[in-house]
Amino acid sequence: MGEFWPVPDALAHLAGRWRVERSVRDLASGDEGRFEGVTVFGPLAGGGLLHEESGTFTWRGVARPAERTLRFLPGEAPGTADVRFADGRPFHGLDLASGRYVADHPCAADLYRGEFTVLDRDHWRTVWRVGGPAKHLVLTTEYTRVN
Repeated sequence: MGEFWPVPDALAHLAGRWRVERSVRDLASGDEGRFEGVTVFGPLAGGGLLHEESGTFTWRGVARPAERTLRFLPGEAPGTADVRFADGRPFHGLDLASGRYVADHPCAADLYRGEFTVLDRDHWRTVWRVGGPAKHLVLTTEYTRVN
């Protein structure tokens, strides 16, 4: 098996339920947090997938419920996705044809750079590096398919 696992159709690959484990490191303060939960990629009316993540986020010793919703719409090229926030604002593109993809998302003065890596049929990872005047973070998320 190579370092990356090519995925010809991102939406078809992501559909279903995934266990999520995320580490969050604040490089400025040294604080570390953790999110544990599930992400469900379910059918979205009109095509695409609704990404619904829920679980527990622990930061500075305090555990709180956390959730987020994204929309993964069919991209311009076959097999790609156009990822949007729940309110429809653009987030980033996604093309997993090579098994790896890098996306940028400017947010105010900060820049989010995400690296998506598909390890095999049932495992993938994202590493978001956030840099700028407001944030200096690294968020690493491991996804494992739940059968």
